[in-house]
Amino acid sequence: MKKQLSRNWLISQSWLRFLIIILLVIGVFFRFVNLDKKVYWLDEVYTSLRISGYMKSEMEEQLQNGRLLSIEDLHKYQFPNSEKNINDTIKGLILEESQVVPLYFVIVRFWVEWFGDSVAVIRSFSAFISLLTFPCIYWLCQELFKSSLIGWMAMVLVSISPVHVLYAQEARAYSLWIVATLMSSAALLRAMRLQTKVSWCIYAATLSLGFYSQLFFSFVALAQAIYVVIIERFRLTKTSISYLLSSLAGFLIFVPWFWIIITNPTPEGVSWTSTKQTLLQSAIRWAGIISRAFLDLGISPSDPGRLKIALIPGILMIFAFIIYSIYLLCRRTSQEVWLFVLTLIGSVSLPLMLLDFVFGKRFGTTRYILPSILGIQLAFAYLFTTKITSISSKIWQKKLWSLVTLIVISSGVISCILSSQAQIWWNKLPELNQQYPQIARVIAQANKPLLISDTSTLAIQTLGYLLDPKVRLQLVYPNNLPEITTGFTDIFLFKPSNFLKAGVEKIYNSKLQQIDNLLWKITKST
Repeated sequence: MKKQLSRNWLISQSWLRFLIIILLVIGVFFRFVNLDKKVYWLDEVYTSLRISGYMKSEMEEQLQNGRLLSIEDLHKYQFPNSEKNINDTIKGLILEESQVVPLYFVIVRFWVEWFGDSVAVIRSFSAFISLLTFPCIYWLCQELFKSSLIGWMAMVLVSISPVHVLYAQEARAYSLWIVATLMSSAALLRAMRLQTKVSWCIYAATLSLGFYSQLFFSFVALAQAIYVVIIERFRLTKTSISYLLSSLAGFLIFVPWFWIIITNPTPEGVSWTSTKQTLLQSAIRWAGIISRAFLDLGISPSDPGRLKIALIPGILMIFAFIIYSIYLLCRRTSQEVWLFVLTLIGSVSLPLMLLDFVFGKRFGTTRYILPSILGIQLAFAYLFTTKITSISSKIWQKKLWSLVTLIVISSGVISCILSSQAQIWWNKLPELNQQYPQIARVIAQANKPLLISDTSTLAIQTLGYLLDPKVRLQLVYPNNLPEITTGFTDIFLFKPSNFLKAGVEKIYNSKLQQIDNLLWKITKST
């Protein structure tokens, strides 16, 4: 009887690994499909501005002077060129976005110089880095659970997770942050197990990598400190001393940039977080943020309420599984295991939740709690693996949990399919950017179009990635009027201020035809 159970167990492992490999391939595919089809939005425009070496103030001064511009003139401030070098990239961050750490931008600048300056190439760095998530989370599961099957399951969950796929296709540092979080977590557990100088040096190096990947990694480092202190029972043991020395070394490497943040604060870079919201709004927002790790149908805050209501059953089921997975983890595993997962879950989400719920802020957003999502996925991996493969479980229980696992995985795959075909998704602020593709198509229909605007150059750069090369532009500062160049068949105003609209009508004796709420067309006065 035991031999029969063992044989069935081996067969189930073989089939499980086969399915896992297929799902990993699917996850890799989704990370690279249609990389250049999605709208290159504001945050990514900032990335390109940084790797170009120009500052925003330089770009505005040189573009918003009313002269006639081509699309190539815009791209000068989006791609590396001989006028600026890597020092200018770092200088731009120091002076205009000191809260954004430099490692990702430095690497991407070299990446673009080596492989080309297309949107697909810029985004491909994040996609390639995200592939390191698979071995890193497997390594972490080996250190944490001592189980290869749980490691394989965790790899599947992150491979088809809608959130991981979204940020693997974005020209920002989130994939690098995820990898740094997993590496530092696994390196810490390995160092605590081996107690060697080399292992602690590796941990210190991963800490430095994390600090220079994302400023919010500080919360992850703090969670790791809390974990070590509790495991060592607040005593100054050999492990505690080794940890203190390693973490100090890792932080000292980050001190130069930490000093830059203190001496060059740029609060305007995060001004959107001061948006007030009620307790109910915060709760709804956080429910959506967390559930997107497993189910994402592209619903954004600007969508009708009935669409959000339709998601409630799915969100409730996800939260039920989260609670049960944490309960099972705490009940079945040692303190060293469940405490690590809980501190990872609470590392970023708990501080941001307190800010949102207590002070009515709006810090909570999916991209800021990626380490917490990793912790939840580790709990899910443990839950599904133990329920499916436990020899003591009854057959119907295994089938039930196999079905649950299939549903969770299927919801991730379906979400990835939907987002892969969309030109714009919720993470790219559709309420602000969803009209841009249509605007570009309207302008492209003209034989020789001119586009005039006094809006932000960042918005113009976003639109510039969609515009036909034949389009010419004239950009001016607010409260300034351009000298409209003749010889164009169609002249459009993009996001014009009231001052610009009134001035064009009066000075040039023209009428304005509204195409939509962002685009106007100049017509002759009758």
